[in-house]
Amino acid sequence: MDWKVKVVKRAMDIAIAGTGLLAGAPLLGAIAAAVKLTSKGPVFYSQVRAGANQDVMGDAIHDVPIFKMYKFRSMVVDAEKGTGAVLAAKGDPRVTTVGKILRRTRLDELPQLYNVLIGDMSVVGPRPERPELLQNLALAIPFFEERMRMVKPGITGLAQVELSYTGEMSKSSELRKYTDQLLNPFKMDEAEGALADDMRTKLLYDFAYSVRLEDFRTFLETDVGIILRTPLVMILGKGR
Repeated sequence: MDWKVKVVKRAMDIAIAGTGLLAGAPLLGAIAAAVKLTSKGPVFYSQVRAGANQDVMGDAIHDVPIFKMYKFRSMVVDAEKGTGAVLAAKGDPRVTTVGKILRRTRLDELPQLYNVLIGDMSVVGPRPERPELLQNLALAIPFFEERMRMVKPGITGLAQVELSYTGEMSKSSELRKYTDQLLNPFKMDEAEGALADDMRTKLLYDFAYSVRLEDFRTFLETDVGIILRTPLVMILGKGR
């Protein structure tokens, strides 16, 4: 990554996160009250996520750094008590009534502005995955672990504004022409409709974003474009 990109990207992160936390305090308070009043449990939810792998020659799966990511709680307490770590699915019954609204509008991600401020995350970047799921995803999807190579995870990103919350492509997506290669490529009946298909689609956007960080002008146009598009995605409750 170009040094100018690193400096400007970090400056943008600090400015946006600091301004967002201060200016958004009333909204954060209102969301916190809604979560607390409508379901049992804490307002905030923290979860260990995999961060950017800074070691170019390291083991991308086992040496990846971790950090604690914060969100507004959108699921019932102990949602994974009987299942262990699993990816959230479309229509997930564990999601609370308020949680459905928060997830659809991405408002559950707002506490991650704090993660951005302290340097764990960037405003724009690939979504971080849970370490316990990373290895399985890397085994199912070639080069999946490389999406975080030298790139900080983000609150919003290219995949987030182009795809649905779970990573499902829209009917108008340009990737539809590659459906046979992306969705259940090995044509296994038991894999039909698997979430790995959506993650495979996300991976393409994450790689495309990483490439755009190599040139300062391209990076600036991409990040500013994603940041400007994100409010619309939040209002509409979906990506493109």
